[in-house]
Amino acid sequence: MNKNTLYEIKDLKRRYGQGFVLDIPYLKIERDKSYGIVGPNGSGKSTLLRILAFIDRQDEGTVWFNQDGHSGDGVTSKSSHTRGSVVTMLLQEPYLLKRSVYENIAYGLRVRGIRKNIREKVNKSLSMVGLDHRIFSHRKWSELSGGEAQRIALAARLVLEPAVLILDEPTASVDRVSAQIIKDTIKKVRKEHMTTLIIAAHDLVWLHEVADEILKMHAGNVMGSGEENFITGPWNAEKDGLWSRSLDDGQKIIVLPSAGESENAILDPTSIIISTERPDHISAQNVLSGRLVHMYTFEHSERVKLDIQVSNLSLTCSVTRKAASSLGLLPGLEVWVVFKASSLQWQ
Repeated sequence: MNKNTLYEIKDLKRRYGQGFVLDIPYLKIERDKSYGIVGPNGSGKSTLLRILAFIDRQDEGTVWFNQDGHSGDGVTSKSSHTRGSVVTMLLQEPYLLKRSVYENIAYGLRVRGIRKNIREKVNKSLSMVGLDHRIFSHRKWSELSGGEAQRIALAARLVLEPAVLILDEPTASVDRVSAQIIKDTIKKVRKEHMTTLIIAAHDLVWLHEVADEILKMHAGNVMGSGEENFITGPWNAEKDGLWSRSLDDGQKIIVLPSAGESENAILDPTSIIISTERPDHISAQNVLSGRLVHMYTFEHSERVKLDIQVSNLSLTCSVTRKAASSLGLLPGLEVWVVFKASSLQWQ
């Protein structure tokens, strides 16, 4: 295993009932990077995170964890307390002990036998999540708002100075201010401590601001971090013989007849045309409104990669540097995404 490899997964399977929740032939995660994991509900994101955090076990396959360059089976070779000081996970719904804020944060240190400078460590962790220890240390768990509870739960993990911080939908139930503070905090922790971040989130704008690489999941498998767009069903038959997939805001993606309602379609990024104004008199069946979330430029490439949020769907496309400049493309800009029904290929 390469010394930069943090996790290496081979032939991983996790079953619930008769079906597979996870079926991942291979996945490698490198140390000192920040990974975002996206995918529809039920794609296996949370299950994968729990296995990476050593909370759950796989049914088949291996999960190798390469701590400090020394390979080992992370599921079996380390005690839970030792693992917890290296890898820790923040759940979507914060779980707090029915104790004071101070006791919640100090608990993990005491369980690990750490007795020195506990108060100093707790105060520092509270400060990192934007909370004054003079106000919050003695506050009861039941007196916290949703955003405060999530920030306390994050502080309880940061106090351990983990090598790997795993977060499952960290902003799903918090206010905008808390979401911003959580983002700033984990970016700072990563920079100062070289912490590896693995984050599942539906808020793609927030996620792109903290992640170096986005991994796409569908039906229990990691589809890779390539640029291809995987568009999942359900698909519905239209009167004209075409099929469609409805988005949350009422827009539709139109495709050629499908092999089935639950089939997956692949859309090549180069098949997408971008416009800053709604195109008129165009033959393409798909003209969708979206927002430019992120732009990526590469040193030896004449193309610019764009991440565009169209309702609840994230699309990646590619344009030339010249086109990006002439269109005046910038993150946050409202754009139109145009592609033909025939551009989608059934997987």
